Amino acid sequence: MDDVAGAASPPTRRLTAPVSGRLDAVLAAAFEDLSRARVQRLIEAGHSRVNGQVARKALLVAEGDQLELDVPETPHAAAPTGLDLPLLYEDDWLAVIDKPAGLAVHGAPGDTGPSVAAWWLERLGPAAGEFAVERPGIVHRLDKDTSGVLVLAKTPAAQAELSAAFERRDAKKTYLAVVEGVPERPKAVIDAPIDRHPGDRTRMAIVQRGRASRTAYELLHSDGRRSLLEVRPETGRTHQIRVHLAAVGVPVADDAVYGKRAAGGRQLLHAYRLTIPHPAGGMLTVTAAIPPDFDHAVRAIGAETLALQYARRIEPALEAAESSTDEA
Repeated sequence: MDDVAGAASPPTRRLTAPVSGRLDAVLAAAFEDLSRARVQRLIEAGHSRVNGQVARKALLVAEGDQLELDVPETPHAAAPTGLDLPLLYEDDWLAVIDKPAGLAVHGAPGDTGPSVAAWWLERLGPAAGEFAVERPGIVHRLDKDTSGVLVLAKTPAAQAELSAAFERRDAKKTYLAVVEGVPERPKAVIDAPIDRHPGDRTRMAIVQRGRASRTAYELLHSDGRRSLLEVRPETGRTHQIRVHLAAVGVPVADDAVYGKRAAGGRQLLHAYRLTIPHPAGGMLTVTAAIPPDFDHAVRAIGAETLALQYARRIEPALEAAESSTDEA
């Protein structure tokens, strides 16, 4: 629970370190409503103390150390975005949108450009004030140049439930990817740990001591030059699909970071379907038809039938949770 020192002071969270490790990592793990990036910014601004002493983010803390973190209230002022994002599903708990390629889910610190987070803040209006988190409603993300299904929470309770579902890996995600080349195996699971690239902090890479990461894929069609894959990530690491596919020799087509991009292209990765436990019960499945540029790329490799299949609109489905009864 937060202890408030005074009217002019930000709320202070106090914690006895449950494990040893880097200060920012320990605090971010303990306070799940704060992103690690925000924790780091708070530490850099002098808002954290270890055993009473102002600390830096890379400080190694020991189990049992007394940690404090001042968390100023986050203003949720909504600036007009001019965006009109397509809704795939909406109810009192959540909304699901079809995110277009080229739009960030949320910008970097200080970035005032358009983003899904800014649009959602604008759409929430006064209800945004109920959230005690940095990004109201944001429970997962897609890369800026990835299109497709993105779920957003309307209430703090829904955000907590949905975030927990992703953390437990109860959310089932299906992507479509047009890749360069043909995979050696038509169907496989790539099991390789991922972390920050040791020589380039803007990239991710397969690293021996990285976080466990698994991606299943299946070849749907190929013309020998490019292939269409159905991809099911079993974990949710940053850039996971792009890193794993590049590692097995079939980078996502037009991926400027892990492959090569043609002029005017974008990485041909689309979040096609998401199935997730609904906060009010049951399982919600939402599908986003492939956009025109992706449709064109699929047809270009001779997969017209698949293009028609994946461009078809499919209505969302909310299936009631299975009930079990005890037999006498």
